[in-house]
Amino acid sequence: MAKIVDEFEAAERAAIIRLENKIVTDSPLYRSGATDPREIPPWFKELSRDPPVQVLVGDDPRLPGMPSKPSLIDYFTYRFGPSQHLLQSARLAVKNGCSEKIVLACLLHDISVFGLLVPDHGYWGAQLIAPYVDEEVSWAVRYHQALRFFPDPEVGYEYPQSYIDWFGSDYRVDDYIRRDYEVARNHKWYMSARHITINDFYAFDPDIVVPLDDFVDLIGRHFRQPEEGLGLDSSPAAHMWRTIMRPTKFL
Repeated sequence: MAKIVDEFEAAERAAIIRLENKIVTDSPLYRSGATDPREIPPWFKELSRDPPVQVLVGDDPRLPGMPSKPSLIDYFTYRFGPSQHLLQSARLAVKNGCSEKIVLACLLHDISVFGLLVPDHGYWGAQLIAPYVDEEVSWAVRYHQALRFFPDPEVGYEYPQSYIDWFGSDYRVDDYIRRDYEVARNHKWYMSARHITINDFYAFDPDIVVPLDDFVDLIGRHFRQPEEGLGLDSSPAAHMWRTIMRPTKFL
């Protein structure tokens, strides 16, 4: 029996990721779903080993390095997943004659999906950008989360067929989504959030490649880049950007 336990522990230790002789830790949210987050992670036992082991507390060497004062452009370049959808959405907003603020909102509306979290991405995305953009822009990003489930034929937005395919024809949104739809529908900035949905659903063309350079000047005009670097300032959202920058940082 002791041999089996030893072999199990050896296999468990072998499965722990080590980089530069340091243990790489992960968060409960990272594990949740793939495993039960209530279970003790394999790396936790390593913290009490004798002799002591070190954990990764700085940059993850598997990721490209970030500049000392990272900008939004740097996050697009080094941390966000393939973001053509965002760029195509912004391009479509330009073609449709939207204001620069709405173009920026379209460019940023799904950054949580590409850089942080998929669930409730509109809410997370709005929090990420709120300290750095006009309030209307972050508001629009937040409420596009709810509006995308509700058609508005008068402005040319129908319920997406892809949602029927993905969620089923009998899908009903959660109560908080319906509540926030009602809030947005009666708000002065309703059309700002609605423009995101209009320029969102139709922005998945595999034959179009939009360069990020097309929006560098617009970002410079409407995104307040902190002097210390995005994520290194003291805004209420800075910690979220730091998490994107160093997703495996211990504590």
